[in-house]
Amino acid sequence: METVADLVAAGRDRDGVVLSVPGRTTDYRYDDFCTSVWKSGNLLRHYGLRAGAAATVAVGPKEPDTGPGETLGRFDSADPLLGVLGAAQLGATVDLDPSPGAAVEGRVFVLPAAWVDGYEAAPGTSVVAYGGPPEESGVVHFERERWSENPMQPPDPPAASDDLLAGYTHGDLVGAAGRVVEEHGLGEGDRVALAAPLAGSGAPAAGALAAGVLAPMRAGAAAVATGPAVGVGADEVDASLVVGAGGDIDPSAVL
Repeated sequence: METVADLVAAGRDRDGVVLSVPGRTTDYRYDDFCTSVWKSGNLLRHYGLRAGAAATVAVGPKEPDTGPGETLGRFDSADPLLGVLGAAQLGATVDLDPSPGAAVEGRVFVLPAAWVDGYEAAPGTSVVAYGGPPEESGVVHFERERWSENPMQPPDPPAASDDLLAGYTHGDLVGAAGRVVEEHGLGEGDRVALAAPLAGSGAPAAGALAAGVLAPMRAGAAAVATGPAVGVGADEVDASLVVGAGGDIDPSAVL
């Protein structure tokens, strides 16, 4: 496996849990989740996202009570991950570091509906919001429009040499995920607690994505959301591996 598209395609044939969110009555399972990634990619493609283009994703709770603050990079639903992985299906470069008050550029901007007013999207950027539904005119409702999309892998999948995050290719991140799986013996049924935020730039963000999301997918294991968005710490969940400062894996050291 060399790209995120490869991981998602393989996940379509798995039966287990891909994402567990404390407090949610049901877990997200591989087949439905990976189909939703394909749908997300096809939706973002309709809004002009292509290989080499930029997509910004503000990872956050589905219905946040406050601005980004301490919950930027924390999630309590699959929606922000679908934004990241959906953009990755197209070979787009994903930015996980939006700055409130600064113009967010790129072809699409995915974020919680409650945060739309806290950011400024540059002209030509399509704003796609989850949660809500969004009240602002011209904002795409991610869940509603995704639901009716084509449940097939988007055309023109990325190459291993395409950037997934700035400075990190698909090959870099999927390769790092493979090393995490091998070094820690991850397999189906294991649970990986993500205690680090999926936000920022550079090695910490890349390592959190590779070890906390892509490595479980490569192994057929489950990622487990922890932190302020769910009100549960990594030490309070049943997990065989913790990704985060002070845990089993320091994201900054993964790549």
